[in-house]
Amino acid sequence: MREDCRYRAIFFVIFVEVFHIKQDYLVNREIRFPEVQVIDSEGKKLGKMPIEKAISIAEEEDLDLVLVSPNKDNPVCKILDYSKFKFEMAKKAKEAKKKQKVIEIKEIRLSPNIDRHDLEVKAKNASKFLSTGNKVKVSMRFRGRELNFVNQGKEIMNTFHEMIENSQVDKEAKLEGKNLTMFLSPKQKQ
Repeated sequence: MREDCRYRAIFFVIFVEVFHIKQDYLVNREIRFPEVQVIDSEGKKLGKMPIEKAISIAEEEDLDLVLVSPNKDNPVCKILDYSKFKFEMAKKAKEAKKKQKVIEIKEIRLSPNIDRHDLEVKAKNASKFLSTGNKVKVSMRFRGRELNFVNQGKEIMNTFHEMIENSQVDKEAKLEGKNLTMFLSPKQKQ
């Protein structure tokens, strides 16, 4: 009984994934081109033919005619099982999603009157983030009269960048409102 439920759950997940694939492909009577280039189920080119003839060939084989290349001058259609095609596309999309690398942005906050040792500790943390492949957003908030010392804040940002060995500046230190921000990323290998 439990095994049966597990198979139902697996089937449901696969069905939902296939169902949520965007339907970018036109099938059978949805294709509005008068003539199309046709490729059969084994991959052989059948040549250019009227759409009605192509649909009738697909129906004879109990398959679907799918528009794979909607080029205005030379549209290409394939004769295949559309449900299997959608399943394969879902599988490929899932594999591509697994191989994606997500880059996170870690934030380090500094203050305009930070001590040298505190700056070194934060630089060490930033270098750890960069070594794992993440980007680092370095921000400094100015309060009250501290806004008069923006140039001093930029100097602190530059010394912070110099403390980190394998980093490059993506976005220079820029004042946005009361915050001074700079973005760092790992140095590209040449």
